[in-house]
Amino acid sequence: MADKRVLIVDDEIHIIHVVAIKLRNNGYEVISADNGAEAFDLAMRDKPNIIVTDFQMPVMTGLELVEKLRQHEETKDIPVIMLTARSFAISQEQQDELRISGCLSKPFSPKELLGNIEDILYEKELVTDN
Repeated sequence: MADKRVLIVDDEIHIIHVVAIKLRNNGYEVISADNGAEAFDLAMRDKPNIIVTDFQMPVMTGLELVEKLRQHEETKDIPVIMLTARSFAISQEQQDELRISGCLSKPFSPKELLGNIEDILYEKELVTDN
């Protein structure tokens, strides 16, 4: 996998920190934002391979971020993993409609998140190669 750039979006800095360490130790380039509006600008500029975003955030929620990403040609196909304190916060319909690749409930393990990221990027690579 040539490009392994992950955008992490969370208003809790310790979560970004823990996840960034785990990903960097596994060969990922990590960019981060603490709200959805900043994350959208970074996604447009840096074109990450995958986005991991919190659901509850100030300025723009994770869901609003994904809705906005899906409206732009450059970002509409970027896989997204949603982190949520309440797993029921996102309905299956919303996940399907917004093409959210996965949801993880907080607290989650960085190892579990890494596994999810690798699975999603591997599947995307298979689809792209065919």
